[in-house]
Amino acid sequence: MTTAPTIWWIRRDLRLTDNAPLHAALQAGSVLPVYLLDPRLESLSSRRRNFLYAGLHALDRDLRARGSYLVLRRGHPLDALRALLAETGATRILAERDFTPFARQRDAVIARQLPLTLLDGQTVHPPESLIKPDGTPYTVYTPYAKAWKARLIPIHLLPAPEIIPTPAGILSDPLPPFHADSVFPAGERAALQRLEDFLSGPIWDYADLRNRLDLDATSRLSPYFRFGMIGLRQAVHAVRQIMAEPHHKPLRGPETWLNELIWREFYIQILYHFPHVTQTAFRAELADIPWCNDESDFIAWKEGRTGVPLVDAAMRQLLETGWMHNRARMIVASYLVKDLLIDWRWGEAWFMETLIDGDPAANNGGWQWTAGVGTDAAPYFRIFNPVLQSRKFDPHGDYIRRWLPELRHLDSQTIHAPWQIGIRVPGYPAHPLIDHEAARERTLQAYQRLRAGAP
Repeated sequence: MTTAPTIWWIRRDLRLTDNAPLHAALQAGSVLPVYLLDPRLESLSSRRRNFLYAGLHALDRDLRARGSYLVLRRGHPLDALRALLAETGATRILAERDFTPFARQRDAVIARQLPLTLLDGQTVHPPESLIKPDGTPYTVYTPYAKAWKARLIPIHLLPAPEIIPTPAGILSDPLPPFHADSVFPAGERAALQRLEDFLSGPIWDYADLRNRLDLDATSRLSPYFRFGMIGLRQAVHAVRQIMAEPHHKPLRGPETWLNELIWREFYIQILYHFPHVTQTAFRAELADIPWCNDESDFIAWKEGRTGVPLVDAAMRQLLETGWMHNRARMIVASYLVKDLLIDWRWGEAWFMETLIDGDPAANNGGWQWTAGVGTDAAPYFRIFNPVLQSRKFDPHGDYIRRWLPELRHLDSQTIHAPWQIGIRVPGYPAHPLIDHEAARERTLQAYQRLRAGAP
């Protein structure tokens, strides 16, 4: 065993369980856990930044319980890592692969100058390992998911180590302060508990209830996946375990949730193979839609003042908590793009600015899917009717009442569209920003003209 420590460069893997770089570093001897606060990433949403900071404190506590500690440094990673190599005598840097264009470019620069080794762990199937027989990437979810499942083998998780030897006395910047969040407490232990709670009950009804906005029927693990406080491999392993156990329950719920996990990897590999999607539409023929881009409409949408109760409730939930139900994300995105005819990239940027779980791959993939410019096979004419969606997925109006207190007195029939029967509520818009049917026709014409090559 070497005497010099191996630097474990922590990025999006704030966990001790099933962590390949940590495991590899332990095989070599002592480990120096390092997190680098890159000033180029300080634009994180305030809630996402707070969640990260809370996660760093939780990781440091877990490390100290094992005889180690977290070293935090601020600055450009290349400079900070070079300084740490000089200070500690370390000769290796191990890190988990990250597939965003920013991370790949950053890591390529560092690997040319420093002894950086990247190990897989963020996904079950690394993006380049799952391609079509002709050697090209999958661009449609269904065949990708079929291939993903066909290639799936038993997952052997790496256990969290009991002891992590770390040299004493390495200087660290103070961990940044954070505010405790009772809705999303950060850290690996919180993530594992949330997974256990979900798998012990709600997952069995997930297929039927996952779109209900008024119920707590989803895992709410997305912030933890975002920072690797729990890994996708762990989640897939856990759900496959319960599917293999003897029971008499239908497997629709677990199978549906597994498919949602596969969607995450699908969008990761889309971003990996087609990095241009961060700037423009996946489908080149729909890259130049003639948007209206009305600034006042966009502000009303952001602030939850569109006059459509479900849309406004969801946007206010986002402002207040930094999180939004996935069905609500699709509805508000469709309203922005297809009703207001505002560029999907405006919405994508706003979500990244406000979401606690904002992830470049999943967020971009979701917005392009809703806008009809992404990988979906038959998308552009899909336009959600927000009132019908409201009545279907918030049937009693409880979700709306929670986030729009001014509408709490309305009954379960009226609350979805009070303007339709002439009800006006003080302090709430009397009418939506635009008539849905008129907006729908306007949007279809805009998309169709572009597809036909009309000026």
